[in-house]
Amino acid sequence: MKIVLVNPNTSTDMTQRMVETASTMLPPGVELLALTADRGMPYIASRTEALIAGQLTLELLAEHAAEADAMVIAAFGDPGLVAARELFEVPVTGMAEAAMLTACMLGQTFSIITFSRTLVPWYEDAVALAGLQARCCSIRVPDCTFASVATVQNELEDELVALAERAVLEDAADVVILAGAPLTGLAERIADRVSVPLVDPLLAALGQAHLLARLRVRAPSRGRFARPDAKPAVGVAPALRAWIERSA
Repeated sequence: MKIVLVNPNTSTDMTQRMVETASTMLPPGVELLALTADRGMPYIASRTEALIAGQLTLELLAEHAAEADAMVIAAFGDPGLVAARELFEVPVTGMAEAAMLTACMLGQTFSIITFSRTLVPWYEDAVALAGLQARCCSIRVPDCTFASVATVQNELEDELVALAERAVLEDAADVVILAGAPLTGLAERIADRVSVPLVDPLLAALGQAHLLARLRVRAPSRGRFARPDAKPAVGVAPALRAWIERSA
């Protein structure tokens, strides 16, 4: 089985951390192809940046969709997820949706803990897109700054733990999601310091991608996610153009 993982951020260090975290849970026989955006932003943090990243994500997915059994969009706001499901014929998962759906299987309510207030509106949109506003009891951010997204999980570890416990005590969260690609791997490290289950969005997305690939569900030929009819695509990246024009 082959799972393609796309990091829509341009940070290769972030991708490497994802690969290391993925190695702790993927079973033998699963090949992970991890790709990093070569254009865009080091870290996506707004709706505008997510829109740009969405197209870049589709381009990378298009280059490898024919060889993949499942694909993962490795950014918490899931840029390009809905479009990817419409265009490609293999299962596609995203970190935000996968984390929230996983949290719903562990408890009635969940809280999203992240590290920057800039992210909150985008993450609110992700909750709404998943239709899970009634299950999300809060989105919380520490009242402190950090030096770098590369080291933010280490810099703010104690503050994030304290915030998770506040979400449990004050918001009645049954589950806490540690949101944002830079927090990948943190859940396992601090699990014994938080009184409810923690969800690592990357592991949730990979686990669900693996399950969907094993289910071997057919691609839809009708309905809201049936592949659109072919049409000319001018000036589009060649691999993505081929999928749009149905020559792929």
